[in-house]
Amino acid sequence: MTNNLDIRWKQRFHNFEKAYNQLKDSVLIANDLSVLEKEGMIQRFEYTFELSWKTLKDYLESKAVVAKFPREVIKQAFHYEIISDGELWMDMLEKRNLIAHTYDEVLFEIAVDKITNQYFNAVTQVYIYLRDMN
Repeated sequence: MTNNLDIRWKQRFHNFEKAYNQLKDSVLIANDLSVLEKEGMIQRFEYTFELSWKTLKDYLESKAVVAKFPREVIKQAFHYEIISDGELWMDMLEKRNLIAHTYDEVLFEIAVDKITNQYFNAVTQVYIYLRDMN
């Protein structure tokens, strides 16, 4: 059974890695992106964040740690020192719904700033951890 759980998180990681690299490509040139391209970057963040916590969930399950919902996954990942900044991850979780409101100019600018200056670094830290475990 552990073998199947190990395979599952590694398969999910593969998808997370692809999403992460696409997000990274846009974050690295964020200052040069048009408004439309920044909307695409926000969209990339949304699905990368979803894949990141789901990959963490699968990884934890492969280690016999049960966490079904995003908040539980984040708490367990922080507890096991996979996530270094639990508060930032909770902030990402809470803000993910607000980030989708790209039609609001103020929320749009906040989202772009948070993704490029905080959230991407947190996702990168988890990406590196899981990559090294893979």
